[in-house]
Amino acid sequence: MISSLIGLRRFHLASRIAYRICMWLLCAAYASVSFAQQPAQASEFSRELSRTIRTWEFLPVVGSRAGLFGNEAGRFEAWVYPLKIFRDFHLTFHVGDRALAAESLARTLTVRPESASILYVGDSFRVRETLCVPVNEAGAVILLDVETEEPLEVEAGFVGDFQLEWPAALGGTFVTWDAKERAVVFGEEARKYAAFVGSPTATDAHLSYQTNYSSSEQNSLRLGVTQKGKESKVLVIAASVAGRADAEKTYQHLLTSYADSIRESADYYRSYLGKTVGLELPDAALQQAYDWARISTIQGIVNNPYLGIGLVAGYRTSGAGQRPGFAWFFGRDSMWTSFALNAEGDYSTARTALDFISKYQRDDGKVPHEISQSASLVPWFKDYPYAYVSADATPLFIIAMNDYAVQSGDVAFARDKWDNVWRAYQFMHSTYDAQGLAQNTGVGHGWVEGGPLLPVKNEYYQAGLAVEALRALSNLARLVGKQDVSKQLGAEFAHSLATLDQAFWSPEMRAYAFALKPDNTRAGEASVLTTVPMWFGLSDANHADQTITRLAAADHETDWGMRIISQQSKVYDGSGYHYGSVWPLFTGWASVAEYRYHRAFPAYFNLRANALLGADGALGHFTEVLSGDYYQSFATSSPHQIWSAAMVISPILRGMFGLQTEVEKHQITLAPHVPADWTFFAIRNVRIGEVGVDFRYRKTPDSVELDTERNGSGDCWIEFSPAFSLRAQVVSVQMNGRPLQFKIIPNANDQHLSVRFPVNGGTNHLVIRVKNDFGLALANELPALGSASLGLRVLSESWNTSKTALTLDVSGRAGSHYELSVWNPSQIASVEGAILSKMGKLDIQMPEGAADSYVQEKVVVHFAHP
Repeated sequence: MISSLIGLRRFHLASRIAYRICMWLLCAAYASVSFAQQPAQASEFSRELSRTIRTWEFLPVVGSRAGLFGNEAGRFEAWVYPLKIFRDFHLTFHVGDRALAAESLARTLTVRPESASILYVGDSFRVRETLCVPVNEAGAVILLDVETEEPLEVEAGFVGDFQLEWPAALGGTFVTWDAKERAVVFGEEARKYAAFVGSPTATDAHLSYQTNYSSSEQNSLRLGVTQKGKESKVLVIAASVAGRADAEKTYQHLLTSYADSIRESADYYRSYLGKTVGLELPDAALQQAYDWARISTIQGIVNNPYLGIGLVAGYRTSGAGQRPGFAWFFGRDSMWTSFALNAEGDYSTARTALDFISKYQRDDGKVPHEISQSASLVPWFKDYPYAYVSADATPLFIIAMNDYAVQSGDVAFARDKWDNVWRAYQFMHSTYDAQGLAQNTGVGHGWVEGGPLLPVKNEYYQAGLAVEALRALSNLARLVGKQDVSKQLGAEFAHSLATLDQAFWSPEMRAYAFALKPDNTRAGEASVLTTVPMWFGLSDANHADQTITRLAAADHETDWGMRIISQQSKVYDGSGYHYGSVWPLFTGWASVAEYRYHRAFPAYFNLRANALLGADGALGHFTEVLSGDYYQSFATSSPHQIWSAAMVISPILRGMFGLQTEVEKHQITLAPHVPADWTFFAIRNVRIGEVGVDFRYRKTPDSVELDTERNGSGDCWIEFSPAFSLRAQVVSVQMNGRPLQFKIIPNANDQHLSVRFPVNGGTNHLVIRVKNDFGLALANELPALGSASLGLRVLSESWNTSKTALTLDVSGRAGSHYELSVWNPSQIASVEGAILSKMGKLDIQMPEGAADSYVQEKVVVHFAHP
């Protein structure tokens, strides 16, 4: 007995040492700050976010093989894919004769990429619970750091829910206590699946049971009494689809090596941020959101033991069911996410996602819509209606393959997948209507899956994707050496492009129609879905401009993103999943499209609305869908949605910075539309083949400077095309002190200076001298939870011919006051509809109107003649 006690004490001491090392690794270097508290010029990502507990908010902690999904009060469920282990995990603190529910004492949440910690505080104690899911392990670790003034014991309780992910199921399951391992063990009659939940200090186990006269769903473990002072506990979860022995092996490995596993996970995320495109921004909130969006996106990678490695769509608790949000594989989600992965230079993950989806392509070429994690265990592709239900995954697959090949230079992969993309084209071609437009009737849904917006024959979204797929496939054919096919597809693209615009442009609405109805007439709904063809530059510039102006109004654009249709539509419902709600996906589409057509005000508004969501929902993550009426995530939303995180990355890199790599041309394009009051930014680690390039941009009222530095071998050219006000005049352009040729490309809303130069060794210093530069900027914020929209909208900008007057059409809450930042206010001679303050801002007072209504105002800024 004495030797056992000595051994136990030694184990407790070793556990405390290991835990201290682990917590030092988790927390040492970074103070807990919110997005808005970050230093404005932070060049290194802060891997820790912290806030007061919101008991209702989703809390995910995930790796590639397992996940913990719960809420900030500390209740959660555990998955080791494709197995669900338990639900309703919770802690109880036993102090004296009291049993205190931990959730009532939850005070502070701290999240890092590899973990989440909840701090519980009682009158005489505090306990920090840290949830960790190592990136590549089939299990999870829960660390408990106890500090108490009187004897305290932690009890862990949970409801066993040992089942396969929907729609597969296990037969008879059982639960036992393994005294040697001090673990609750789950199993089933075939002995194929097993799971362990235990701790070296576990005692007094109580298991669920059912008899004729009583029953209990609860399982619980007590983790030993801490008499006084500080002590650490560890609880491990492990599972296997290869039997009990394999699950036990993982359990033992995590018990003995969890500190190493957690450190490796922290290193994994640190390395990921270092090897993908990094930013340094003056917008502190945007800086932090971009870094967390990269983390949130890569956490969509799942390694399923039956299906392989791919991207899932998102995470949410399953409750008493077996479907954890959208934690199964989706075709179109993977494709939209791949555009963000390519933009940030994560070609490996993009390739993995494309390869996974291509493995399950139907024989006729149709690309899968969704694949459950238990698809191999049921006749998923034969008897279930979900696998190929969408039409849009097929053209998106072709587009994503081309985007990957162009940006990564991996033509060999495109050549290997040629049969897949060609069969996808053949299926897509079989869906054309008499006009040659891809249709949805009898094929599968486009974006809209149900509700009052249906029935339609062709969505502009779907038809536009099919047209872009022609251009993409034409380029892929050229890359793999099929010149005749490339030429044929190029001609088909040109013809289809003209047909597309003619079919969907509505002069009556002064916007693109959402769809064509079964009788080929245009559906009379303007929709954010029409920005998808604009993302790819398919829309007529004037028509796109008019559509964007309409969509920028408050009936379409909330403070937290874009509604699918106008709030004034007869079929609008703010709670309608496909006829009124706000999706960050839509908001991202709109932002990239608006930047492409030089509409920087609504583009940045939408970009920032998406970005700020990461600090206001599941901390560090981005929700799937929100109400169209009030700033509130849907109760059924997946709060950690992968393509929502991707729609922070793409609008920043593809949209605002106009960043594009083309390995074939050895060229990086940088065409920024940054806010007028940004005086600097930096972009690091843009890869083009074997070359990596860093950019540093600085701006003064009379100059723009760009420093570029490279590493690695090979040719590299930069196409730099920054946006300037239409009033600005370029005086000179010099590279390293020598004149450099340039051209000016004017648009309706701005003008771009364009230069092309090679990046040589050392620093390449570009200086653009300008005069009469001018700009306005608006940094929007999210409203309080549950609020309606409050912010200012800039609907349109227009200059007179002599560029001596700029007219803004703005919209805001009746009677409200707003400010616009002014770049180079000395240019202003006078203002109508606003006041130029002594602080160099435009103060706008909106006219009075009905309570809570949005009203419009016209602001005219007059300039002295050049």
